[in-house]
Amino acid sequence: MTSRPARKTPLRTCVACRTTGDKRELLRVVRTPQGIELDPGGRKAGRGAYVCRRPECWLEALKKNRLDAALRTRLSQDDKLRLAEFVAGMDMVTV
Repeated sequence: MTSRPARKTPLRTCVACRTTGDKRELLRVVRTPQGIELDPGGRKAGRGAYVCRRPECWLEALKKNRLDAALRTRLSQDDKLRLAEFVAGMDMVTV
């Protein structure tokens, strides 16, 4: 029997701090026809962007319109408010 080579871990880059990390360590935001959604599983169809679990990365991504650029859309004030509320209420370690 031959052993299979180890699978490569998918890497993604945070849109705010530009650090590269394991796909599972970052949170995905996706643009769908229904609007902007969080995609913790990383499997929803649509254009996605990744952000670290640190609050400062989320605030920078929202403040400097980094998510807008990565998702190639203009986030509405409602979308930004919803994401800011999510960040304020989330436990950055266990999401």
